[in-house]
Amino acid sequence: MLQIARSISSLLAAVGLLMLGSGTLSSLVSLRLSEAGTGTMAIGLITAAYFAGLTAGSLQAHRIILRVGHIRAFSAFAAAFSAAALSHVLAFALPAWGALRLVEGFCMAGLYMCIESWLNDKATSRTRGQMLSLYMITLYGAVGLGQQFLNLPDPTGMQRFVVIAILLSLALIPVALTRATAPTLPDIRSFGFRRLYQASPLGVVGAFVSGGVSGAIYGLGPVFGAESGFGTAGTALFMTCVILGGVGLQWPLGRLSDRFDRRSVIIGLSAALTLVSLGMVMAAGLRGPGVLLALSLLFGGLSFTLYPLSASHTNDHVERVDLVAASGGLIFANSVGATIGPLVASVGMSMAGPPGLFGFTGAAALAATLFGLWRTRMRAAPAAEAQGPFQALPGTTPVATPLHPHAEEENGLRPAGDQSPAKRSVER
Repeated sequence: MLQIARSISSLLAAVGLLMLGSGTLSSLVSLRLSEAGTGTMAIGLITAAYFAGLTAGSLQAHRIILRVGHIRAFSAFAAAFSAAALSHVLAFALPAWGALRLVEGFCMAGLYMCIESWLNDKATSRTRGQMLSLYMITLYGAVGLGQQFLNLPDPTGMQRFVVIAILLSLALIPVALTRATAPTLPDIRSFGFRRLYQASPLGVVGAFVSGGVSGAIYGLGPVFGAESGFGTAGTALFMTCVILGGVGLQWPLGRLSDRFDRRSVIIGLSAALTLVSLGMVMAAGLRGPGVLLALSLLFGGLSFTLYPLSASHTNDHVERVDLVAASGGLIFANSVGATIGPLVASVGMSMAGPPGLFGFTGAAALAATLFGLWRTRMRAAPAAEAQGPFQALPGTTPVATPLHPHAEEENGLRPAGDQSPAKRSVER
């Protein structure tokens, strides 16, 4: 593992710096808006702008990479992201901040694509799984740690934005100085959304709900903490617990889904997320934050596991050669959910106060539970042995899909003549 980490150390350093900056910026924007008395619906709109940019970037950023190459594209995306982050201090106007978040989301999608395609290029069948694990640990760990930068003293209101811009600019260095040859992007072919839904309705709905929940938490979680009286330090700790808790249950629940009907695991997870959200609503009224912080770890573990479970479930029912294209459809559903989620959650918070955030997540998880139960009545479950192995993938870009050790063979996707699990299983 140490040797593998050394071989991709420059990429991991870039990811860490990017996510330290990006993770801090997301919470800082919400906190500053809340402190200025901005309504939750306006904060929800600005949060939605970021995820709208991420959606557009996941669909279009690869064109820029193909035109100018990875190093130039990465440099351009990182420089634009850094400039946009610093521009927040120039004018406190909601339309301007919404436009900046839109640009930042697009740049972040492009940066994900550059890093993930580079990791794909360096991976072999022996190292692919370990590289994916190192990437995810770095990604989620940096986002969680970045929340603590909110505690930096900032008497002028500018210093934290300056620190974020510095981190994003520093991420340029390990990539700009690399001597590695530029990689190639996977073939991002079109996979019709209707065809994807027909292959795996629950997978698409699960990805959509996962995006709605995570988008609401990233954008409005800091507002929940601030309006609940946690203070900056308490809000930072709350967000850290949610994000770091997000990796805790992925592998246990993933292994469980390999042994049993994956739909049943998704339904059970969604039901548990409904109950935990209800618990968060009730705990929000308690004086001490201890119970809420403990529940936030469990909440993060459940909510962040829904996407990789939905992706693995979908991959059980598409051809291996279509994995990257199908992943693009799932990420689109996830991004659309993340764009809509903050808007709906902000309405709930406007009506019910801070607990309305978890009223929304509970309602979304309940909808996924009921939809899953309905799907079990519509089609029979495939045999357990026909399911592919669980894929603990981040919901970033379709370029991440081949990073999973079972997503492709050493030198490409599985040969067309080899049957996918969907061909060997009973139609769901």
